[in-house]
Amino acid sequence: MPELIAAEAHPGSGRRPTIMVVAFEGWNDAGDAASDALRFLAKTFEAKQVGQLSEDDYYDYQFSRPSVRRNAAGKRTIRWPSTRMYRAPLAETGVDLLLVRGTEPTYRWQAFTAELLTQAELQNVKAVVLVGALLADVPHTRPLPASLSSEDESLRGVLGADRTTYEGPTGILGVLAETADSAGLPTASIWAAVPHYVGQSPSPKATLALLRQVEEVLHTPFELTALTEEAEAWQRGVNELASEDPEVAAYVQQLEQAQDATELPEASGESIAREFERYLKRRDGGNDS
Repeated sequence: MPELIAAEAHPGSGRRPTIMVVAFEGWNDAGDAASDALRFLAKTFEAKQVGQLSEDDYYDYQFSRPSVRRNAAGKRTIRWPSTRMYRAPLAETGVDLLLVRGTEPTYRWQAFTAELLTQAELQNVKAVVLVGALLADVPHTRPLPASLSSEDESLRGVLGADRTTYEGPTGILGVLAETADSAGLPTASIWAAVPHYVGQSPSPKATLALLRQVEEVLHTPFELTALTEEAEAWQRGVNELASEDPEVAAYVQQLEQAQDATELPEASGESIAREFERYLKRRDGGNDS
């Protein structure tokens, strides 16, 4: 995607072309996997805050409660639910990232998305990547799936994404996806599946699945060793809890058998080659040489 965006940039246009990556806490964020993925990106790229959407216009504070914290000086402060924007260069691509992380708004979603896309235009955003996580019937013992979809035909060709067939209730990510697409912004969505029987935060294995897809979309390898170790420790902990409850252990085994049977045809030469290519990119730091 960065190469596609950079190729469409016009010299002397001011800000560098930008890819906006978005995640919201709440309905779209099982196990906090998506918001944790955005925190990882902000830390990795040392992103700096460049903007914030108005809190009072979009939140019901009895539903999205503010929190009390102490700052570095030990003073009590109120942290209000909000949506903040952070910017960072994507190394060696000529493209910047605009990381948008916040709490799903309570109301006025159309005004919220309009304000966010206005800010995106000011930041020279040329494409949007939406990151979410949902509870699903998947076993914690297998790699957690992270789907990649897009309504944009050119993006589907470049990224190998699918066109989603989902119909039903949606969250702010679904609204933003439709609005951005209607505004002519190429938009892709990445959704990780979180085991519903262990959906509490954190969910490092789901965060890892999301970031591996983001790596592919941005054509940029991340240092995921620490997160991989967290995911392995998380899985061991869930294994221990499951072993103490025969019903849970039997259910996990049932999910494993169902997933293994579904994915058996995927063990093709093409899919193995694709995974090996991904491994080589990570090992070589993303160089094609």
